[in-house]
Amino acid sequence: MIVAGIDVGSKFTKVVIVNDAKEILGYSNIRTGMDHHKTVEEALNEALKNANLKREDINKFVATGFGKISVPFADSEITQVVAAGKGAHFVWPTVRTVIEVGAEESRAVKVGDDGNIKDFALADKCAAGAGSFVDAMVRYLEVPLEEFGKISLEAKESVPMNAQCVIFAESEVVSLLHANYPKPEISRAIHDAIADRVASIARRVGIEDDVVLIGGLANDIGFVDSMKRELGTEVYVPDKIAPELVPALGAAIAEL
Repeated sequence: MIVAGIDVGSKFTKVVIVNDAKEILGYSNIRTGMDHHKTVEEALNEALKNANLKREDINKFVATGFGKISVPFADSEITQVVAAGKGAHFVWPTVRTVIEVGAEESRAVKVGDDGNIKDFALADKCAAGAGSFVDAMVRYLEVPLEEFGKISLEAKESVPMNAQCVIFAESEVVSLLHANYPKPEISRAIHDAIADRVASIARRVGIEDDVVLIGGLANDIGFVDSMKRELGTEVYVPDKIAPELVPALGAAIAEL
């Protein structure tokens, strides 16, 4: 049996194809366009090409993500919470707390040793605890996105940043720049502010080791560092597959 998990996110659409031995055969990760149906087709075709498979080779399609309704051919749908929990448990079997930070939202999921969901908590509508917050801040610091996390590790001091909303945070970053604070210090302040908000979500379900961070922001080493300091414990990032692909993987294996 071959299953394709399709995670339609607000910024990227991911597809992961697995077989009944839970081996990853192929995957894709493309930017979500205005036409979600077209994006899904493009992502699926890329994953099939990557796996050297044809569409008729897929026995089941499973959709998840905020735009899962854009997968009309899906045989089933699962929630983002279940997808995150199942995927994280598969790539990191000792996980007990899953923290996912995507482009527009964050969530924390507590899982048992069998990978089943025990509890979860979601962020509110503000994007200050999500990847889009980083995108907005990078524009003001005028540094490449891939360097944003790295320079935060160079900070020599912690600069408090109180804003919990993107709009107010932008003003605060501008004020820090005008006050001639170094960019590394500002970058760390931004990462710490996001980590504080995300950690508050995780604490609602209770922090239990191992803690695994997934979603696009898990690729940001500055954010990972801030999360470790904020939670006071080790925070692991999957190395078997890109962290942003974990929910699509979870959607696939949940139906095997």
